[in-house]
Amino acid sequence: MKAWLEAAKSRARAIKLDVVALWFAARDPRVPWFAKFVAGMVAAYALSPIDLIPDFIPVLGYIDDLIIVPLGIILAIRLVPPRLMDEFRARAAALEKRPQSRTGMFFIVALWLALAALSIWAFWPTRAK
Repeated sequence: MKAWLEAAKSRARAIKLDVVALWFAARDPRVPWFAKFVAGMVAAYALSPIDLIPDFIPVLGYIDDLIIVPLGIILAIRLVPPRLMDEFRARAAALEKRPQSRTGMFFIVALWLALAALSIWAFWPTRAK
């Protein structure tokens, strides 16, 4: 049981390192544009202080943390050339403080506001004549 817990902690640290490495990849001119786009989206979401699906929603709240983000990280890592990814991981390991993504936060807030406006528009009572 203790070995499993240590392995899980080690994997969590590796994922955090990969997210920061993808943050670097999204800003590097040597990375292909599509890989930059995917890496930027994944890093912005993962580093955002706000989740798309809030964690207090039973089951669904953890889907993004357990499935969507890891799959996005795997996809982005496969798109970035391995030599560059190793370089970005080394840069990420050297950082003392993890970056935060205000862009990701604003995107998620904008998405929630758009969904709220769409819901209000769709369900607003209209007068039938």
